[in-house]
Amino acid sequence: MAVEDTQPLISHLIELRKRLLYCIGAILAVFLVLIWFANDIYHIVASPLIAQMPVGASMIATDVASPFFTPIKLTIIVSIFLSVPVILYQVWAFIAPALYRHERKLVMPLLFSSSVLFYVGVAFAYFVVFPLAFGFFAKTAPEGVQIATDISNYLDFVMSLFMAFGVAFEVPIAIVLLCWTGVTSPEDLKKKRPYMLVGAFVIGMLLTPPDVFSQTLLAIPMYCLFEVGVFFSRFYVGKRRQDMADEQES
Repeated sequence: MAVEDTQPLISHLIELRKRLLYCIGAILAVFLVLIWFANDIYHIVASPLIAQMPVGASMIATDVASPFFTPIKLTIIVSIFLSVPVILYQVWAFIAPALYRHERKLVMPLLFSSSVLFYVGVAFAYFVVFPLAFGFFAKTAPEGVQIATDISNYLDFVMSLFMAFGVAFEVPIAIVLLCWTGVTSPEDLKKKRPYMLVGAFVIGMLLTPPDVFSQTLLAIPMYCLFEVGVFFSRFYVGKRRQDMADEQES
């Protein structure tokens, strides 16, 4: 391989390293600010469960180090969540030079809306799903069973739901990208609505805990977001064709 051929690869790797360092720096900066409030952050995340627990019941720590490490682990995850806009911007800055002008005009709104939708999905899980799900679980506990959830197990449970709903709310972005790249079209997706509805419930079954309640709460918004994605993909496809035609004329 000639030296000239390796230069673009090395420059790309240097650029990629710079963008990764920016992402790590942003996460670290947010973490250092939040670390002093680690216990408060955990209390906020645990509030939906605590509010549904019987009088006198409380969460427990079955591991000696859990009261210390679990809030810190949550703070790291929250730092990553809050750094998502910076991370997406660094992704944009890395790929933008390789895009055409009409592609750059379309990708930036997608990156912005993807971060917004991710936060909306997390908020939906926290404010809607958690109170309903934990209230349902608390009321269906067998008689004589004391509810005392381990703080580490609870964190793993809610983080899986946060990620599931955050990713699931990216459905409109995925639909727009598929139509924009020509993999499918809004017209084809409209014909596949029954399959998409079944697929939403299958995905809800795979991403949520094994109960019909959580699966339904994920599947219904996913299908609604599919319809939103189909609606907006028409504008993106039409705008892409117009921009490509304008560039060819110029």
